[in-house]
Amino acid sequence: MTLSKYNEKRNFQRTPEPAGKLSGKSASGDRIFVVQKHRATQLHYDFRLEFNGSLLSWAVPKGPSPDPSVKRLAMQVEDHPLDYADFEGVIPEAEYGGGTVMVWDKGTWTPESADPAAALEKGDFKFTLHGKKLHGSWVLVRTRGFGGSSKPTWLLIKHRDQFASTDDLTQMRPKSILSNRLLADIARDGHGDVEKAATGDPQPAKKKAHAAKLKNPAKSKS
Repeated sequence: MTLSKYNEKRNFQRTPEPAGKLSGKSASGDRIFVVQKHRATQLHYDFRLEFNGSLLSWAVPKGPSPDPSVKRLAMQVEDHPLDYADFEGVIPEAEYGGGTVMVWDKGTWTPESADPAAALEKGDFKFTLHGKKLHGSWVLVRTRGFGGSSKPTWLLIKHRDQFASTDDLTQMRPKSILSNRLLADIARDGHGDVEKAATGDPQPAKKKAHAAKLKNPAKSKS
């Protein structure tokens, strides 16, 4: 996984996403993590960890769960640039990943092994998150594959600690930590597909977005 794949898939004359380039470290010096809620072809959550100048990235269809009994499928995708951690907005529908992106959670992370590179290679990667919504000890475990996918597949699992919970944080805390907006709000502000974005919001928000579209349909056009 390298940033060359990230760049190959995007036309930066059309998408507002940041161009991919390796960085030394984040501005704070701490390793950052970010979870971006992304309503593209399907709703998913992009889980990203800063490592060696870029963001290791996994697409988690159902989003992270703080419940240790729940194992979330995580499909590893191309590395992303560190600047991507602050990206929130609308990717044009005709572009790769077209849809609405929200910064759902962000913070820092620390490895739980002396050699995180070796842990990643082994496929048993333990770490601690210090975020706004996600906290405590987690693990990414590589699997043999799922559904014939060519992408490396992992499971994202919460460890049992004081932050473990059966709460569904994706439903209880659905808004952006940067702007306090729902996906529909981000799409509306970015002249994206409001109705499509609203399908990734809790049901009351979907109804509100649909009513707003009927009231002012011009703003819902991409």
